[in-house]
Amino acid sequence: MNEAEHRPIDDAVERVLRSAESKAGVARFGATDAAAIQRHEPDAADTASADGEQFDREERAALRRVGGLSTELEDVTEVEYRQLRLENVVLIGVYSQGSQDDAENSLRELAALAETAGARVLDGLLQRRPHPDPSTYLGSGKAEELRHIVAALGADTVVADTELAPSQRRALEDVVKVKVIDRTAVILDIFSQHAKSREGKAQVELAQLEYLLPRLRGWGESMSRQAGGQVGGAGAGMGSRGPGETKIELDRRRIHSRMARLRKQIVGMKPAREAKRANRRRNAVPSVAIAGYTNAGKSSLLNRITGAGVLVENALFATLDATVRRNTTADGRVYTIADTVGFVRNLPHQLVEAFRSTLEEVADADLIVHVVDAAHPDPAGQIATVRDVIGEVGARDIPELVVFNKSDLITPEERLVLRGLEPNAVFASARTGAGVPEVLEAIGRMLPDPAVEIDLLVPYDRGDIVSALHETGRVLSVDYVDDGTRIRALASPEQAAHLAEFAAASVPA
Repeated sequence: MNEAEHRPIDDAVERVLRSAESKAGVARFGATDAAAIQRHEPDAADTASADGEQFDREERAALRRVGGLSTELEDVTEVEYRQLRLENVVLIGVYSQGSQDDAENSLRELAALAETAGARVLDGLLQRRPHPDPSTYLGSGKAEELRHIVAALGADTVVADTELAPSQRRALEDVVKVKVIDRTAVILDIFSQHAKSREGKAQVELAQLEYLLPRLRGWGESMSRQAGGQVGGAGAGMGSRGPGETKIELDRRRIHSRMARLRKQIVGMKPAREAKRANRRRNAVPSVAIAGYTNAGKSSLLNRITGAGVLVENALFATLDATVRRNTTADGRVYTIADTVGFVRNLPHQLVEAFRSTLEEVADADLIVHVVDAAHPDPAGQIATVRDVIGEVGARDIPELVVFNKSDLITPEERLVLRGLEPNAVFASARTGAGVPEVLEAIGRMLPDPAVEIDLLVPYDRGDIVSALHETGRVLSVDYVDDGTRIRALASPEQAAHLAEFAAASVPA
C-alpha cells in the first residue's frame, strides 16, 4: 500500500481525534472519581439484623445504566458504534370528572413503575373526559398537542396509564411519531427483569407472549407474501420458494407454538409444588401467606420474622418467586410462612393467569397476612386492589390479618384514620421491629386449631410422640404418671388416628 492510500485513513483518524478533543467539559473518571457518583445505601446497621444477607440486591445492582453520560461521536462516518441510554418517557392518562386525586396517584405509581423498568420520566399529562377516545385514547386534538410536547422534551416513548387496545396504540403512534406502550407492557418488562427461577421466567414469558399476540404489527411490504417462479421479486425463476405464509402469520404460529410449550413446562412443574404442599398437609403444618400491594414491605416483614435474607429493595415487584420459611408460635406450634408476589392496581390479566401457580400459595393458606403500606397516600385503594386479586384466586374465605407496615412514618392522626379503616389491624414497622411481636401473637391466635381432642398415655421411651404433638398440635395438659406421660392435646384427624393405640380417651373437640 503506497503513501497516497495511507493518507485518507490517517486523515479520518485525525478528524475523529480532533472531534473528541474539541468537546468542552469532558472529564475522564479515575478510580477515585467513580466513587463520588455511587449511590449510598441506607446504613447497614439499620437493616442487617432485619433483612439478613442481601446478596440478590448486590447482584441486581451490579450493572446499572446511568443517564447523562454519552460517548457519542460527532463524526461517525468511519466508526461503527452503539449508544446505550435510558429511555425518556412522557406519561399520559385519562380520568372522568371527580376522580382527579385517584388519577394523580395512579400516574405517580406509573412513574415509579417506569423508573423501576429503567426509564427516565420527563413529564406526566392528564386529560379529563367521560371516556377515553376509542381511536387515539386522548382524542385527535390532544394527541396532536402531545406530539408537540414529546418533540419539545426530546422523549422517545409515551406510556399510557391503562391497557391500550392495539388499534389505539397504532393510531397514537402514527400521530406522536414515537413508540407508544401502555401500563401492562411496563409491568411485564419489570417482571421479565426480576424473574430468576425457571418457573418464574416461564410464567413471565407466557404472559408477554399472550400480550404480544394481538399486537403484532407489520410495516408495509415487509409483510407481503412470498412468491415463487417468474413472479418472484428477484426473478429467481423455477425452483425458488413458492407462495407461503405472510411473515406476520408465521410469527403468530411461532408464538402459539411457544405458548403451548411454556404451558406444558409450567404444568410439569406443578407436581413438585403439590408434593411439598401434600407433605405439609400430611404433617398437619399450618401455612401463612404474606400478601399485599407491591413495595408494601412484605419481604422486609418476612425477614424480620424469620431472618430469611430475602431480597429487599425499594422498588416495585422486587419479589416474584414465592419464598417459604418455617416458624413457630409462642406455644411451640410449627407453621410455614410464605412471601408472595405483590399486587398493583390494574394488574394485567395475563399475569394473574400466568402466576396462578405462584398465587396458589395464597389460595392454599390457612391465614393471609395482608400487609398494607401505612405511609401510602391511598391505603384504602391498596386494600381494595389486593382483596380483588385474592378473590380472583379463590381465597376470599380465608381468615385475614391486616398489618399496617411502615407505621414509623405516620403521625398519630394518620394512625387514627387507619384504625377507623381497619379496626382489628396491627401496626408494625419491619425496619425498626416495632409491632412485630404483636404480629406474631396475632398469627398464633388466628391459626386454626387442630380439630380433635385426644387423651394419650405415652410410654416414656416414645418421647418423639410428645415432641411431635408439641410441634404440630396444641398441648392442653401434661401429667407424668407411673406408666408414662399422660397428655391431652388437640390434633388433626389424621394424627389422632395414627396415635389411636396410645389413646386413653378420644372425643371430638
